[in-house]
Amino acid sequence: MPDFNKVLTPGDYQNGTVNTVVEISEGSSLKIEWDRERAAFMLDRVEPSIYAKPCNYGFIPQTLDEDGDELDTLIVCHEPLPTGIWLEAKIVGMLNFIDDGEADYKIVVVPADDRNTGDSIKTLDDLGVRWKDKIREHFTHYKDLKKPGTTEVVGWGDVEEAKKIVKESIDRYNNQ
Repeated sequence: MPDFNKVLTPGDYQNGTVNTVVEISEGSSLKIEWDRERAAFMLDRVEPSIYAKPCNYGFIPQTLDEDGDELDTLIVCHEPLPTGIWLEAKIVGMLNFIDDGEADYKIVVVPADDRNTGDSIKTLDDLGVRWKDKIREHFTHYKDLKKPGTTEVVGWGDVEEAKKIVKESIDRYNNQ
């Protein structure tokens, strides 16, 4: 398996696209994480099945979020994507999230070439209110059985706010 932080760039975020690597498939209750030091995926834990991921989950290479991990992505696609693949993705917004008192942003993306939707998803509004409600519910409660009250969905950001977070995360990675 390649070291994604060495073989991939973050992408052309200024023009709205990023490279993202899939960690967790939609519907999975396996918390798979990229281990930067070993350049490998690891099973961190098994979540209760009621907290299965509501969408594909990944990270942008060569970034570092405020929590010390690569910047997370929520990858919206019409079916689950397997762990370990990467794709060029279009930024459509972001989730402003607090986990254990730390900022833990989630950049919301869709495949850059999505012929299934005709590339029609351009903003969070295109995903609909129900999608945002589902994501908010998941991230508000997915730690309730072990650490209740430790997560908070602060709100949503548009494409420009997401690009700003990507830039800050690239800068943090480059300055470590």
